Amino acid sequence: MQRHAGLTSSVECLGGARVMVVGDVMLDRFVRGKVARISPEAPVPVLRNAHQEVMLGGAGNVVRNITALGGHVVLAGVLGNDDAGRHVKRLVAEDGQITSILQVDPARVTSEKSRFVADGHHLLRSDWDSEAPVAEEVHERLLAAAADHIDTVSAVILSDYAKGVLTPPVLRRLIDMARNASKPVIVDPKSADYALYRGATLVTPNRAELAIAVGYRPATTEDIVAAAEGLMRDHDIQSLLVTRSEEGMTLVCGDGLSVNVQAEAKEVFDVSGAGDTVVAVMAACLATGTNLSDAVQLANVAASLVVAKLGTAVVTPAEILHALAEQDDRANSDKVLTLSELQERIALWKRLGLKVGFTNGCFDLVHPGHVQLLAAARRECDRLIVGLNSDASVRRLKGPQRPIQEERSRAIVLAALASVDAVVLFEKDTPLELIQQVQPQVLIKGADYTIDQVVGGDFVQRNGGRVALVQLVPDQSTTRIAKRIQGNAG
Repeated sequence: MQRHAGLTSSVECLGGARVMVVGDVMLDRFVRGKVARISPEAPVPVLRNAHQEVMLGGAGNVVRNITALGGHVVLAGVLGNDDAGRHVKRLVAEDGQITSILQVDPARVTSEKSRFVADGHHLLRSDWDSEAPVAEEVHERLLAAAADHIDTVSAVILSDYAKGVLTPPVLRRLIDMARNASKPVIVDPKSADYALYRGATLVTPNRAELAIAVGYRPATTEDIVAAAEGLMRDHDIQSLLVTRSEEGMTLVCGDGLSVNVQAEAKEVFDVSGAGDTVVAVMAACLATGTNLSDAVQLANVAASLVVAKLGTAVVTPAEILHALAEQDDRANSDKVLTLSELQERIALWKRLGLKVGFTNGCFDLVHPGHVQLLAAARRECDRLIVGLNSDASVRRLKGPQRPIQEERSRAIVLAALASVDAVVLFEKDTPLELIQQVQPQVLIKGADYTIDQVVGGDFVQRNGGRVALVQLVPDQSTTRIAKRIQGNAG
């Protein structure tokens, strides 16, 4: 059973996202090659060009991330009447998932970033930019086009790179437009003045941008939450998502909820555009009805994938699903504990005020009866531990032909069940010694026992706990299944 079943369903819905992206559209150029010598003209490396890649950048990279997830985008921005602008138009026209409402301002230069890379290492970046505000009449055309398309989308992203498109008056009108149409607004901020983002649904600063906005550097998670809450309170912002590089992300919501997610431990090749990926995933999730907490989990997974790629890369739903499956596998393995590991975890659970339950068995071939027994057992407590008979113990109890599955396999299958919080092996014929070491508050067995027959029941009750008997599914037996298998094999 997948721990991330809900997240998986959310990923599968991302293709239905309809998002408007408004902001500074750029052209990203990567020139890749090798360095074999230093120039005789100056002490600089000579890059022998092998190939170059040209793609949408800035707000365009947010668009690429959304379309890679299967979503559709209405793209609003301003280009110059130049070669870079025409190249951007061609790239947009080639993608059937993009509806362009790009505007042209002949007085501007299209933003272009050229990165020169050798063996994965950036040597130089060259930028061509216009940073002056866009002409007023061009802004009016852009706003009118956005108003014409606002009802065709389910979320709006304002991707600000401070290149003159998202001026304070334009930001105000776009946020008001989206709110009047009941569309969530996600802002990737550049300004330190968060009054500009008043009314936004979600603002996504990185840690440095947050520090500039509040005038000091929040050092701890508690500091970050406090800083975010202050900005939200002062500027009528519903939620802040603070990206914290190798420390993951912190989501702070207006209802007092905060969620921290740890960065996935992957090798980092290139952080270019990782923030765009986070914004794209958050918007696609909100556009398809995923709650903010789950959206942050998915954005964190996507960010960990994109930084492991070269350049301003994107991630696909298949890659996210694969990463979630890997997380589930690791989580299931983490549930199979030694006794000392289990005791540490129990101590933590009890400090948190959680009620610890215990049940046991051989669980040789997990069948529906086992699944329902464990689900019922989990309802009796907050955390369920399963004591699992070792292979030697099963042989003594069931005979030399058992177990059919070795102990590690049985433990992993049990750990994959959502109802099971920990699995621990025991060598004895009964779990009494293990129960005495675990000291559960609830001891759970099937209703084919009576309370006085439950091994360890007296011990648990003397220590203030209780014994719970849960109903079994009739006609379910591992022994019967094993005999049927042997009969078919014969």
